Amino acid sequence: MTENQSLQNFDWDAYELEKQGKQNEETKQKYDQTLSAVKTNEVVMGTVTSINKREVVVNIGYKSDGVVPATEFRYNPDLKVGDQVEVYIESQEDRDGQLVLSHKEARAARSWERVNEAFDKQEIVNGYIKCRTKGGMIVDVFGMESFLPGSQIDVKPIRDYDIFVGKTMEFKIVKVNPEFRNVVVSHKALIEAELEAQKREIVSHLEKGQVLEGTVKNITSYGVFIDLGGVDGLIHITDLSWGRVNDPHELVELDQKINVVILDFDEEKKRIALGLKQLTPHPWDALDPNLKVGDKVHGKVVVMTDYGAFVEIADGIEGLVHVSEMSWSQHLRSANDFLKVGDEIDAVILTLDREERKMSLGIKQLKADPWENIEQKYAVGSRHFARVRNFTNFGVFVEIEEGVEGLIHISDLSWIKKIKHPNEFTSIGAEIEVVVLEIDKENRRLSLGHKQLEENPWEELEAKYGLDTIVSGKVVELNDKGAVVALEDGVEGFCTARHLQKEDKSQVAVGDTMDFRVIEFNRDAKRILLSHLRTWEERKEAPAKEKAPKKEAQPELPKAEKTTTLGDLDALASLKASMEAGTDK
Repeated sequence: MTENQSLQNFDWDAYELEKQGKQNEETKQKYDQTLSAVKTNEVVMGTVTSINKREVVVNIGYKSDGVVPATEFRYNPDLKVGDQVEVYIESQEDRDGQLVLSHKEARAARSWERVNEAFDKQEIVNGYIKCRTKGGMIVDVFGMESFLPGSQIDVKPIRDYDIFVGKTMEFKIVKVNPEFRNVVVSHKALIEAELEAQKREIVSHLEKGQVLEGTVKNITSYGVFIDLGGVDGLIHITDLSWGRVNDPHELVELDQKINVVILDFDEEKKRIALGLKQLTPHPWDALDPNLKVGDKVHGKVVVMTDYGAFVEIADGIEGLVHVSEMSWSQHLRSANDFLKVGDEIDAVILTLDREERKMSLGIKQLKADPWENIEQKYAVGSRHFARVRNFTNFGVFVEIEEGVEGLIHISDLSWIKKIKHPNEFTSIGAEIEVVVLEIDKENRRLSLGHKQLEENPWEELEAKYGLDTIVSGKVVELNDKGAVVALEDGVEGFCTARHLQKEDKSQVAVGDTMDFRVIEFNRDAKRILLSHLRTWEERKEAPAKEKAPKKEAQPELPKAEKTTTLGDLDALASLKASMEAGTDK
């Protein structure tokens, strides 16, 4: 058979089928090799081939592309076709024959390793802010949830955290806890280094007295922080206004732009002291030049202390009303008893120092000084009603009117009653009638008396309680020295222990009523000495004298030869008793 005959008889259809079968076999082998290279639950690199709102298609070199939910790439809004991404193979085929991939799982598988690597190398990482949480935000870093404290979001305080949710920002990993796999990140740390350089640059060009524009960054109870374009300065509350400032919020608000003057700065500590009030003239410079001591002014109480009140008579101009200048009364009290913050009052200028910018005021000067005509208004011997203000051991301080006070000495309270302490006689706040005894205008004191309202009863009592008079009295007090005895007319006498003996030798008790003999009456000392012993001793001696035999009359001696008389004996006996009583007392 010739060559042409062989070609004509060749089965070309069978040859094509055989050739196609071999090609299919080779392709199948290639697919099989690909499938054997891709295993479930592995992390591989893939290329993004397309992106839409719902999914991202990734080619990992498999017979079919894999699909990843677009939500897994929220942390990376810049993702584009052609980017290399890590994916986790969840399944080689789903029911639609597609490769099932997960970028989230791939990131989670390597997240802890990458977090530690970035922390060790101090790398800057991208993070997606997922949501707010207590004290800060939750950030997705390498597929791992990390904590971003509120203070680490920015160098300036954040008032609205919600504006950061859903944003992708750069962070620095500042803390890693291997035990609990906790991660803390900071955005503030990234910009602080830049700000530090900025601060040094700004501070190096600062000068005292320089006026700059700044933005109110924060308001506190003690002052206002101003952002000067990368460096902060503080306006202390005392430098906000020439007047009193109770709350800085009254003058400025957040994010407000204001001009400030540099008062002082510390290059090392980066501290800058600013002033606001210094940009306006001092109020004292505009004070009426004709204002002088003695002038009457009107003002408002702005500050209260125990020692006085500060009164603002114009914006930034204050005067002190000391508590001693609030009332003519010598009885000093707290300034809060007279005034309160917000009161509008009239006052008199007492001192005025324009150089030191100080002023003292008085309000009692608006009334007449009660001591100017004291001799006419409260003449010696005049009677008045007063109010008890205070006690001492030696007397009672009373006030007749505001600013006019006096002392009633304890000895001038009563003619008769023996008073150990003034509280036995009167009480604080009680009204008492007094007589002016003496005026001390220089020291603004009156000597007053109460007993002088009545005549001295001791002249009449002398006749009633003369020597050797027998009186009835009640024992009201007992002590080692004797007994205090209450007599009629409210008078008290004293009986020494020796003269207190009873005839039946029984003990004397408080409340006993007995007879007493007056053995001394001292009008000047207001003292009456008594003896119960003398009452019954003399009664026993009387019968004995009657029974005694009468002696023969003796011839009367000449007067010159007389040595002692019965009268003399009585006088001696009385003197002896008085001396004994005085010794016992």
